[in-house]
Amino acid sequence: MREYGVAWQRSSRCQEASNCVELGHGPRGCGTEVLIRESAEPGTVLAASTVRLRALLVSIKGGTLPG
Repeated sequence: MREYGVAWQRSSRCQEASNCVELGHGPRGCGTEVLIRESAEPGTVLAASTVRLRALLVSIKGGTLPG
């Protein structure tokens, strides 16, 4: 899906009608920056470096998130 010049991608596990996290890159993304949004709130977009996003995913998968 392309919106505002950004190529958004959903997980293949996401159901069509579900709220999903989408990742994208495009004119707002710069080099190693990844854009993140929830499909239910497409106007809110977060940006993270690929290094920080990878660290977050590793922490989630490993169950090591603080809190």
